[in-house]
Amino acid sequence: MLKFIKGHMETIQGIEIYPIISLLIFFLFFVVLFWWVYTAKKDYVQEVSQIPLDNENDNQL
Repeated sequence: MLKFIKGHMETIQGIEIYPIISLLIFFLFFVVLFWWVYTAKKDYVQEVSQIPLDNENDNQL
């Protein structure tokens, strides 16, 4: 199956750019995510970490 896909993909012109683009998107996503986590304010992180433990916002059905 992989031979069939690889052989078919080799016939398409300009397809070699797509793996590079996907790698760049993947890398940039994690760089931005790391930057956001690193620069997040400690107060915001503390507030968000307490949300699951907050009993005031429980919705009773």
